[in-house]
Amino acid sequence: MSVENQPRSVSQVEQYEKCAWRWYLQRVERVEPRPAAWSFHGTAFHTAAEAWERSSRRMEPQQVQEVFHEEYTAMVNAALEKEPDTDKWLAAGRYTGGEDIERRYGLGLEQTAAYVDWSLTNEPDIWTTPEGEAGLELSFMVELGGIKVRGFIDQSLTEGENKVRIRDLKTGSTKSKFQLQTYAVATRKQWGVEVEKADWYLAKDGRLSRPVKVGEISEDEIGQRYADMDAGVKAGDFPANPGFDCNFCDMAHACIFR
Repeated sequence: MSVENQPRSVSQVEQYEKCAWRWYLQRVERVEPRPAAWSFHGTAFHTAAEAWERSSRRMEPQQVQEVFHEEYTAMVNAALEKEPDTDKWLAAGRYTGGEDIERRYGLGLEQTAAYVDWSLTNEPDIWTTPEGEAGLELSFMVELGGIKVRGFIDQSLTEGENKVRIRDLKTGSTKSKFQLQTYAVATRKQWGVEVEKADWYLAKDGRLSRPVKVGEISEDEIGQRYADMDAGVKAGDFPANPGFDCNFCDMAHACIFR
């Protein structure tokens, strides 16, 4: 399937809106992205948290940390095979690429253990779909604005009769209200349940964010952003948006506009 006709996602829309040229380099030219330990950190944390919840919270904390260890190590090693020079890796703040790999490994182990403690204390009520599937990394495919949209929802929680709360797990500081809104609309369309609120679990702080009201967002409003992005791609419209964010762009090494 050509990139023009593929289903869209939250990340595609937000990337296109932020810098369409980056979207083009990554998804059309297929440029190999510069690796970043923060990406592997987030993925490994999600994998460990999901394993913990799917075990009905019966795993030992050390076992959950081992899931993080295995996932993080495998992804870092695979990336090192492609780019062994860690000075070419993306890294935030004062850290080098190599330092960030090590730092995030320790941080991820701490955050994984903290999530287990938080989950045992707060006992979030994981929702079960009408088909009997646990509300963990639920996949959806719906049509919004005439465009097929797909995604995965970290956690869906029981919020009263025929109501669900959406929760996204975050290891970084960037949060997307548009993501929560999309997931709310998709949940209504695919499973026929109401979603009035959503939130983020903030691994950096070991707590929940304030609730975000998503019940008032309309399908048309969300769908318009997908339709606009899809139209831009099909028209071959990929304007660059150079600036400060180029320092953290995994396509910058191949960008003529940086």
